[in-house]
Amino acid sequence: MAEVTIRKELSANDIGKTGGHQAGMLIPKAPEILAFFPPLDASEYNPRQRILFTDAAGDRRNFNFIYYNNRLHKKGTRNEYRLTGMTRFLREAHLQVGDAIVLTRSDDDYGIRIDRAGTATQDEGTRLVLTAGWVIIEG
Repeated sequence: MAEVTIRKELSANDIGKTGGHQAGMLIPKAPEILAFFPPLDASEYNPRQRILFTDAAGDRRNFNFIYYNNRLHKKGTRNEYRLTGMTRFLREAHLQVGDAIVLTRSDDDYGIRIDRAGTATQDEGTRLVLTAGWVIIEG
């Protein structure tokens, strides 16, 4: 697999500034974004996969990729993908609205970095801009 990069410009909701109690960052259902993450079996109730992300300093972070699918199992109304377990990371990094989280994947190796607002690095490759601040960069 060629390296794939996805970038999410953070909103107030993503960093917990709106007072909501969301469980992690909402992941769009766009096939191009979902292909970045490991597959989840929708026949299971709320399937999840733990993903180990490594930053440039070699620090490792475990996040959970979850498909909250209780609507499909007639146990509620949720039908959404989320990346959870990020609260500590977001706080330690002092992320602000407009900063971005950049996730990379090459085979089963996942990386993470932060682009501060106004100082974003230019990733090489084809860019596909999606809604809600998401961009896919294939290089």
